[in-house]
Parts: sequence; structure tokens; C-alpha cells
Amino acid sequence: MANRKSPFFDTATTLGKIVAFLGVSALCGVLAAGLLLPMAAVGGATATAGGDMLDQLPAELKEEPLSVPSRVLDQDGKILATFYAENRVPVTLDEISQNMQDAIISIEDERFYEHSGVDARGLTRALVNNATSDSTQGASTITQQYVNNVLINAQYLNNERTTISGTKSVADKLREMKLSVAVEKEMTKDEILEGYLNIVLFSGRVYGVEAASRYFFNKTAADLNIPESALLAGMVQSPNGYNPVNNPEGATDRRNTVLAAMLGNEVITQQEFDEAVEAPIPQEVNPLESGCISADYGNYFCDYVQRTVQTSEAFGPDLESRQRLLDRGGLQITTTLDSTLQQEAEREAQENAPYTVFESDSGTEGELGASLVTVEPGTGNVKAMAQNTNYDVREGEGNTTLNFNVDKPMGGGNGFQAGSTMKPFTFLSWIEAGNSMTDTLDARINEYPTYTQFQGSCAQGGTIPLRVEGDGWTVRNAIADMNKPMRADYGLYWSINTATVAAAYAQDLCAITDVLDRVGIQNAGTGEEINPLNPSFVLGSEEVSPLMMAAAYATLADDGNYCEPRVISEVTDTRGNSYQVPPVNCQKVADTQQVAELNNTLKAIASERIAQDMPFQVAGKTGTNNWSSSTWFIGSTTGLTTASWVGNFRNQISLEGQQIGGVTYDDVWGSIIAGPMWANYMSSVAGNYATDEFTEYDGPDSDPRTEGSREGGETITVNRPGPQPYYDPDTVVSTED
Repeated sequence: MANRKSPFFDTATTLGKIVAFLGVSALCGVLAAGLLLPMAAVGGATATAGGDMLDQLPAELKEEPLSVPSRVLDQDGKILATFYAENRVPVTLDEISQNMQDAIISIEDERFYEHSGVDARGLTRALVNNATSDSTQGASTITQQYVNNVLINAQYLNNERTTISGTKSVADKLREMKLSVAVEKEMTKDEILEGYLNIVLFSGRVYGVEAASRYFFNKTAADLNIPESALLAGMVQSPNGYNPVNNPEGATDRRNTVLAAMLGNEVITQQEFDEAVEAPIPQEVNPLESGCISADYGNYFCDYVQRTVQTSEAFGPDLESRQRLLDRGGLQITTTLDSTLQQEAEREAQENAPYTVFESDSGTEGELGASLVTVEPGTGNVKAMAQNTNYDVREGEGNTTLNFNVDKPMGGGNGFQAGSTMKPFTFLSWIEAGNSMTDTLDARINEYPTYTQFQGSCAQGGTIPLRVEGDGWTVRNAIADMNKPMRADYGLYWSINTATVAAAYAQDLCAITDVLDRVGIQNAGTGEEINPLNPSFVLGSEEVSPLMMAAAYATLADDGNYCEPRVISEVTDTRGNSYQVPPVNCQKVADTQQVAELNNTLKAIASERIAQDMPFQVAGKTGTNNWSSSTWFIGSTTGLTTASWVGNFRNQISLEGQQIGGVTYDDVWGSIIAGPMWANYMSSVAGNYATDEFTEYDGPDSDPRTEGSREGGETITVNRPGPQPYYDPDTVVSTED
């Protein structure tokens, strides 16, 4: 309330001098109660001015919603995490024990059911006490305290100046008292008492009697006994000063004062009093932690949900307002999380690849991370998001809030090199260009001189010169004796780099990046689309996130329908409002039969090399990065797609020779580290969702594991790159294998 000039507040007036002499709060209480000072004490004009001032003050209490915790729920309504600035659980009066009602009335306002909002007798007593002793005695009724708390709540929510006791002006007190009288005309006594017991502060961030009862006694307010009720009622005067954990002696004395008041008001007997004063004081509390750290599981998923709210305009115009809504708005955020899958994913990640600190020969340290993230094909719903670390901001082994599963803007890092998990999309583009997986590629070519001209329709001049330092790009294969002509499906099955680059060289690089864009693959650190100017992207040199790749592979599991990942299905608040959340957003981005042709190879990879014992069809692709510091397997059933990643998330230290889960790996491949973790997890959970067969390809039958020729195949002539013309590149892009 802004300061303003008025004869009523001017100490030069007769009434102003009396205010200064007697004390602001006492006199204003008399005024607000309708007990104006005798007319003989003031001049008629001044009294009229005071009456006019009262008439100008607002008489209607405009309540804002109480600050109520928000809850993040899984798909079945189980509470995952709670967010709050004020821990409050609103309840009705019949859910609060009569003991508690009697205690609060006895100590705070014994004539609560007799006055009309302001207690004249209490004001007089306080006035005399404050004038004749060194102690200060308050006289605010429960109604006034309720009004004051409502005003403070509204001021905070509206970003206004918050008026607290001890800083109130005369106008503030008058407003509070007039509103109290008005409230008594609009609300019943029971409604006021219920509102007060739900809004008042008990300790720290614990507001309302239900939250306080759970916090101090681990029981509902309906079950509070006499000494428990007296303890809580006594804390209202000084929530921190009379906290029984911090000040047991002071809390005990205050509790006994309340019990004496209850005895004096005849709401308890002498025997009940005697027994209650002997009751022990609680020494332990049951805190409700706020935020994602409080979740028993799914902490990183919760973090992603929180960031989704923080970045959505549906929840406010800016970050501050969105966080305030999350902390105070009583949101019920129903998510897509399947708790069964989530807990199984966490168990598998922690058991198969427990967090470990590695040290290279040079003394550089690395840390082993692992993640499993599951997306539902056809919806984009994220069903699980797990990793092998502890969600904790404090220093400690395995503690980090870095979310391996997601892009940097949503709490992740810069991502991890995709490795060979990127290759299927080069071959999807190959098929879209009119080629077949039965066609033969010249995989003998492993040297691409600097400035080799790749096709690139989106680049100036329609070509993309290979710009690398040194003599050019030497493409190496991990498997010996694979520099030879081979069918496309055979090259993808065995993940032959020279075959993949040959397929890229024979087509348009911009067409390949167009496929990547359609399935949602971008750079995890920058959020930018994959740049075709660096041809090594076809071998997975770009850094991506597991969630991004899971959504991309879910496109292949759903006949070419890409669905944007989503983690929130519904949001409502305590007033019944619904908030707009991202709907299921799917688009047809690839032809069904072209995807089916590609899936023939991916099914062979998954069923023969990763999950031989799966009782249903699976499809997927392995991947390992340049330094063997990251391994992948991304695979699907028709109902679930899961990205499995294991690798060093700090420094590029090879996993070769390192011990992971009790096993020392001399060779590092996605098929022997990330793959088994995927298989263990999916064996346990895939049956909970659809496990139909993938769409059959209606072209020639094939077996990508063998080198034999196939019906309908042809040899694609790829001109061996020779000496290239000189270009003066603006930049030199390092191209990795």
C-alpha cells in the first residue's frame, strides 16, 4: 500500500497526536471494531475524516489461491516428485481433530465464536498491558490473522510489497481490521477456522496443520491428540522459536502454556492436562523433500519434466513465473512415465555398467556413464529415462545432475558421437534415391583425397568439397579384409565404413541430412541440424543424445512415422484449470515399404548379434565411436524403442582394458557392452507392450549376413576419387572415421 497524505495520518491533527500517544495498533483496533473514540476526545470534523477514511478502505477480501505443492505423477497416477515453496496439504475442518481446533482457539483467540472479527476486550487488555509493562501483547483475532495471511499470500503471488507484522502502517492495520469484520459477514466461523488452519505457518516451509502434522508426527491432522495439538498450536506464535527439534525446552514450555489455556477454557480435564504435560516432545521429523532430488526413482526423467515446464509458454510468460507456478500452483502433472519400466531400466543400468572412475595411461581420468531411454513408437511417449549415476548436486562418487539422455538445453551435455548408429539413415536415403539394399557397392575405396567432390544439392554449385587437413580422408574398417565389393545390406549388417561412405558418395549428402532432419536427429550440444559439409557425419562423427536417437529409431519401428518425444500428457491445478501440453505429434516422414526394406537388415542385426533368445521380432543397430569410449545399441520391438548407451562422459578415454560390471573388456563394441544391457532390459519389459511382427518387405527375400548375390540386385558403379582440383576453403573441417 503506497504512502499517502491524509489528515487522518497527520500527527499535527488532534487525532494524529492521540494515535502517536496511545500507539497505532491499539487505537486502530478500536476504530476497526466500530468502537470509535468518544466524540468528546476529538473534534467532529476530525472524526468525520476518520470515518471517511474507513469508508474508503476496501471491504472485500480478494483471495488468491493458496500456495499448494505441485506433484509429478507417472502414467498411472503414482507420485514421482513434489515441488513446493510452501509445503501445504489443504484439508476440510472435519479432517482436523477437535483437539487441534480447541488448542488453537484457546491460545490464539478464546472468544473466537463470540466476536465479529475484532475483539474489543482483547484490544483493551493489550492496550493496558502494553502501556503499563515492558512486554508487548498482541490482540489479533484468528480472523485477523487469517486475513493477514491471505493478504501476504496475494501480495507474493502478485509480486507486490509484502507487509509483515512489525512493518505495518496505520492504513495496513485498518485495512486488515475492516476486512476482518467484512469476512465475518461473508464466511461462517468454521470456514474461517478451516481457512486459518490451512494457511498459517508452522515451521520453515511447512504451512497448514495437515502438512505440520505429517512433518512432526507422521500422521494426519484428524488423528492429532491433545499434547500434539497443543504443541502445534503453540508454534504459531513463533514457528522457528518453538520448533521442538531446534528448541525442545522452549517448545515444551509453550506447549504447556497452551495446555493451561485449554484447561482454563474447560476443553480438557485436569487429568488430560496432567497426562499431556508429561508427553514427550518429538525429536525427529518427516520432511517432504521438494524437487526431483526427492523422487525415489526417475530423478532424471523428473528433471526433464521440470525443464519442459520451465521452457513452455503454457505455464507463464517467463522462467520466473513458470517456476513460481510449479512451486505454488498445485499442479498435477501426469507424465508418460511407466514406473515398471523406469525402475527396471535403473536397475539394469546400475548393475550392467556401475559408475566407475577410469584412468588412462597418461593419468587422465574418465567416468563411466550408462543410460537407457525408452520411447513408444506411434506416440513419442517417453516411458523410461535412466542412468547409472545419482541425481545429486552435492560432490560425491557418482553424483551428478547431468542428464546423459537428453540434449544440452534440457539438462544434458554436448551429447556423444553416434558412431555406426547413424548408418541406417544413410541407407534409408540410399533406398529413397531409387537404389536397393541388394545393390552392390564398391567398398574397396578407402581413400578420398582432399577436395573430393561429394554431391550436395543444398550447397553452392551443387557439390561439397571434402575439406580436411593433410592428404585426405582415409576410411578404415574395424573388420579385416572388408575392402571389397559387397551388397548394401551386407555392408550395413557388418557395419563396414567403406560401404557406408561409398553409398554416401554415390548419392546426395543433402538428401541424407534431410532424412536425419525428418527423424529429429540434430547436434545435441548446439541444437543445429547436421551439417552436410563434413561428410564424416555418415559414420556418426556428430554428437547426439540417446533420447533423440530413440525417437529416430522409433520412426523405423512404426513404418516411417516420426513422433516428437513427449513426457507430459496432462496438467491440471487445484482450481480445475487445464494447461495446454504438447499433444501426440506424429508425421509420416518415410515410405512404409522403404522402411521395411531397411528393417530387414536391422532385424538381422538385432536378432542374430544382440538378442538371439528374444521370443519376438526386434530390430536395431550397434555403434562405437572413434576412440572406443562410447558404445551404443538402439533397438525396437513394435511397441518399444530403447537406446542403450555406455561410455566415458568425461574425457575421451577408451573402454578397452577397463573393468565394467566385473568384466574386463579387451575389445569394445556396442554388441558386447551396450547391447547386452539393452537385451537384459528389453527381455524384462518389452512384453508389457505390443510385440507384433514388423511390416514385411514385399521385395526379394534376402539374408544380409551372407555375401551371396541376390535376385534383383545390381552393382552400383562408384567412380574412384582421383586427384581433385584445388579449392581455397574458408575453413578446414576435421573429418573423423
